[in-house]
Amino acid sequence: MNDEFFMREALSLARAAECLGEVPVGAIVVREGIIVGRGFNTPIGESDPTAHAEIAALRDAARNLGNYRLPGCELFVTLEPCAMCAGAIMHSRISRVIYGARDPKTGVHGSVVDLFGVERLNHHATVKGGVLAEECSTLLSSFFASRRKKTQ
Repeated sequence: MNDEFFMREALSLARAAECLGEVPVGAIVVREGIIVGRGFNTPIGESDPTAHAEIAALRDAARNLGNYRLPGCELFVTLEPCAMCAGAIMHSRISRVIYGARDPKTGVHGSVVDLFGVERLNHHATVKGGVLAEECSTLLSSFFASRRKKTQ
């Protein structure tokens, strides 16, 4: 299993979010090749601004592993993390973050800022972007295009 395999799993969760009318972002947490946490965006349905895919996946993994720290775990997410999610990723001690599409409005792996590169922070994950970027980006673009169409 490789990064593309796990990103496809995150994409399936993003599609589940889309079916609920949520922005289609999905995330999984993997430890030693096994998915230990899953999540997708639900801020609209939950009326919760923190209900991002990454947060849901981290919470699920922490519950499943019985620890709020997730060393040795990898997070796969279909969209470049925002500042809130980057903070949660750092606090959970995720070792590696792999994302699909860049987020030019709120992405913090270089699109807007690079929080993962701030040396003064006490934990650092390695980050890899662009895995299945076109599929991830197309899913998001199609979602927003269909929403714009409905409001015209």
